[in-house]
Amino acid sequence: MPLKRLTELYVALPASTISDVSHLRERTFKIGLIGRALAIFRVDEVIIFRDCPEVDQSRDADLIATILSYMETPQYLRKLLFKIRPELRYAGILPPLRTPHHPLMSHAKNLKVGEFREGVVISSDKKGIMVEVGVENPILIPDARVPVNTRVTVKIVEAGKRPEAILTIREEIQDYWGYKVIVSNGSLGKMMKESSFDLVVATSRCGSLFLTVADELIKRWRRSRRMLVAFGAPTQGLQEILMKENLKLNEIADFVVNTIPHQATETVRTEEALYATLSILNILIDEFS
Repeated sequence: MPLKRLTELYVALPASTISDVSHLRERTFKIGLIGRALAIFRVDEVIIFRDCPEVDQSRDADLIATILSYMETPQYLRKLLFKIRPELRYAGILPPLRTPHHPLMSHAKNLKVGEFREGVVISSDKKGIMVEVGVENPILIPDARVPVNTRVTVKIVEAGKRPEAILTIREEIQDYWGYKVIVSNGSLGKMMKESSFDLVVATSRCGSLFLTVADELIKRWRRSRRMLVAFGAPTQGLQEILMKENLKLNEIADFVVNTIPHQATETVRTEEALYATLSILNILIDEFS
């Protein structure tokens, strides 16, 4: 099982990431690529920020967040949590994540003591709560009080035909357990300045070549607990986005890096930069730090 990192990894993506495609099917496909990248490279949280203050981007931001959240949710819980929604019309083309919290096993007899599962509370009474965890029947968690339709994480404490579980928290799980999705109400500059990130890496075509700053970045990574990697939009980079706030990228980011030097295309799409950047970070930082 892939272990989660000691340093939490956050990714910031602009709401206009999907502005270069108009049809919901193509937008769904693009967001699906993003969701796969987040899971492959063990991102803890993705933040969708509004990069065009002159227009209302709430619809695009909500679409990205909804589809990414749907992808992150185990298949056996999706109907309970999402119902039928028009923005999920093409959810069938989304690739599966196959992360540790998306188990394929669906039989109670195969549950193991100490195993973690994601679940949804489907009923509650004086005895406790009944939680759907993706096996034949819901599991009773005695004496627990959680509202119906709430997503929870449980730990199996008794195996067999009638398994038992207790509520737990993600922090107890050592494996990578998926990503969270946040839609930011503030601007990128405000988020970068006011959030509690102790390491901020901005991607830019005008940035330093990654290898020239790799050693220093690795040193900073070792001392960090919350790292943010920010990406630009299809029509404007992070520098242009921050200029609208009268901010300079190199003044609020610890590193401004170019992870795709000598690109032969005029532009690099956000999802392409996401794969390139996270792949490099995964190799150089995780393997050599």
